[in-house]
Amino acid sequence: MIRSINTLLVPIPTIREHKLACTVMREQTLVLVHIQTEDGYEGWGEATTIGGLNYAEESPHSIKINIDTYFTPLLLKESPTTTAKAMQLLNKHISGNRFAKCAIETALLDIEGKRLGIPVSELLGGRVRDELEVAWTLASGNTEKDIAEAKQMIEQKKHRIFKLKIGSNPIDEDIAHVLAIKQALPEYRVTVDVNQAWTELEAMKGVKLLQAGGIDLIEQPISMRNRAGLKRLKENFDVAIMADEIVQDPQNAFHLAAEHCADVFAVKINQAGGLKAACLIGQMAQLAGIELYGGTMLEGPIGTAASAHVFSTYPSLAFDTELFGPLLLTDDVLVRPLDYNNFGLTVPTAPGLGIEVDNDKIYHYAERSLLSASHVNSQGYFATEKS
Repeated sequence: MIRSINTLLVPIPTIREHKLACTVMREQTLVLVHIQTEDGYEGWGEATTIGGLNYAEESPHSIKINIDTYFTPLLLKESPTTTAKAMQLLNKHISGNRFAKCAIETALLDIEGKRLGIPVSELLGGRVRDELEVAWTLASGNTEKDIAEAKQMIEQKKHRIFKLKIGSNPIDEDIAHVLAIKQALPEYRVTVDVNQAWTELEAMKGVKLLQAGGIDLIEQPISMRNRAGLKRLKENFDVAIMADEIVQDPQNAFHLAAEHCADVFAVKINQAGGLKAACLIGQMAQLAGIELYGGTMLEGPIGTAASAHVFSTYPSLAFDTELFGPLLLTDDVLVRPLDYNNFGLTVPTAPGLGIEVDNDKIYHYAERSLLSASHVNSQGYFATEKS
């Protein structure tokens, strides 16, 4: 039975600015869930999102408040004896909150794997690969810097697939930026992520130019609300169109697959609502003839390890993964970092998530975050009434 659940906000600076169409990141706040059981096991989960409320309807602070206020009392009161029963309980009593549910499920599967002495991947059906190729996102916004960064990654055998975040600049400016980088890296795969920034009319122009320039994959060019428009882009162009923000829980993904709205699904464990949900989305995509891409919410190493276990079970992973989140952070919360080498990530093999978390470091960061929040509050910045 569960003895305790602690939800921690762990802010860590990024190694550089990370520019998206919707925000600019200089820090990533990891939302970590630490579950301990009566029989002495502990598990870790992660519910990290991007850019506060700029990207999704859940933010680090709302995730923590909801887990502390609703999830934890329910789980401690009902004492579910398995991960499946715990998730059934949460889904019955709590609507939405996919990121929070993912963190709880991850921590419980970590415990379950440790108790059984097997990796989480084996709880999800079994891995078919031990290595995952990892793309690197070039998001400085400066063409020359991005080219130099990409060439350094290739030389160091860290990455050879590159994704560009565009959509915050005029479309002609963004296209010129992308094509200049592709021309500098003609032998390597270059993809773009528009993060819903274009109208459908802009996308018709942009996709045409990107396709002509040899770009390999175009991610979520238009609003997630325009499902029919995404399908029209898929049908009008040969370059692969990938659905991302529009791919949410399995039911949503089912309708996208049934209507063949995209060539590729970007699957993210937090966006899906958990590891098992992400596996189900992968199965539906495979049945519908849709290719898969292992996406990221720029999680730290805990969420990245969990994602790797899921993606290792996919029979086909034609567009590889984007599990570079830990490499974007200036510090690591594991005793031993994840194993990145030869352009990819090695999926952990030890029981559970297969990682050793540095509890002292995590709680140190969390305490600093609390002190910082207390200081801000004492200065009156969060006051709701005039003094």
